[in-house]
Amino acid sequence: MLLLKLKYLFNNVDLAEMILKNWDYDEQSIDMFKHYRISSNAIYPFKYEGKTRLLRFAPMTEKLKANILAELAFISYLRDNGYGVLEPVESKRGEELVEARTPWGDYFASVFKRVSGVQLKNTDSSDAIIFSYGKALGRLHFLSSQYTPGTDKRWSYSDVLDWIEDVLSDFPEESAARKETKLLKDYFASVPKTQSNYGLVHYDFEYDNVFYDDESNSCNVIDFDDAMYHWYAMDIVQVLDSLRDCIPSEAFNHKKQCFMDGYASEYDIPQDVEEMSPACRRFGKLYGYVRILRSIAERWDNEPDWLMDLREKLSKSLYND
Repeated sequence: MLLLKLKYLFNNVDLAEMILKNWDYDEQSIDMFKHYRISSNAIYPFKYEGKTRLLRFAPMTEKLKANILAELAFISYLRDNGYGVLEPVESKRGEELVEARTPWGDYFASVFKRVSGVQLKNTDSSDAIIFSYGKALGRLHFLSSQYTPGTDKRWSYSDVLDWIEDVLSDFPEESAARKETKLLKDYFASVPKTQSNYGLVHYDFEYDNVFYDDESNSCNVIDFDDAMYHWYAMDIVQVLDSLRDCIPSEAFNHKKQCFMDGYASEYDIPQDVEEMSPACRRFGKLYGYVRILRSIAERWDNEPDWLMDLREKLSKSLYND
C-alpha cells in the first residue's frame, strides 16, 4: 500500500548506492537496481557473495524510528522461535537500522536477505499451499500472543486512528472521513482485548508478502512494515478478502476452509472474527484512503507524465468501493 509522499517515488540510484555503502555488496550487482520498487519504502535488490539481498530505505520524515526498531525486534523474536521470516543483515558497523545522512535528506535504512520460496500468487494455490498459508498466520498469532516487547513498541490501531485524525486536520473538506474515524474509535473502544484475541498483527499478510517453500512445505513471510497492535481478526479478515480476489469464486468457500483449518492447527480461531469483520474492513479502507490522500496532496509545476498519471490513478482509487 502506498504510504510515501509522491515526491519520494523518484528513482535515485545515486542515493541508493550511497546508502548501500553502509553494507558489503558485490559491486557489479548494482545493475540489479533497475528492478527497484517504491511504495511505502524504496526497495533496491543487490547481491553479496552471489546471494540476493534487499536494501530498504525511507525518509526519516515518513517513518517512526521506534516503529522500525520494534519491527526488527519482533522479526528477531520470530526467527528465534523458528518462524519463517526475513532476516536482517547488520551493516559494516553492526547496525540493523542505519540512519543515513545524504544530500537528499536523512533516511532510515535496513538490508534483508531474500527468503526462500515463491510468492503465493505464483503458485497453483493448492489445498496444501492454502493450508500452509493459514498455518503460517496461526503460528504468527500464537507467537504474537506470547510476545513481550522490549523498550520499543509498535504503534497500535488507536495510534493509527490518532494519526489519521492528525492528517485529516489538513483536509477540512474530509468531514466524512473524520466521522468514520470517530465511529471506529468508539466501536473499537467497546471491544474486549484479551491475550488470545489481541496482539501484534502483520496487517499485510497477503499473497505478495508470503512465499511458499516447496522443499519445507511451509511459508516464509516478509514486509512487517505495517505491523501494529490490533485484534487478530484484522489479519484474518484482510487475508480472506485477498484470497477472494485471487481464487475463482466457485472455489472460495473450499479454499477459505483450507485456510482456516491451517490456522486452527496452530492457534484457536478468534470467536470475534465474524462480528468484527465489518469494522476491520472499514478500518482498512479508511487507513488506505487517508494514506493515499496524504501522499497525493502536494503538487508541483511541470510534473513528469508518469507522476501525473499516477496521481490521477490514485485519485480515482480514493472513490472506489
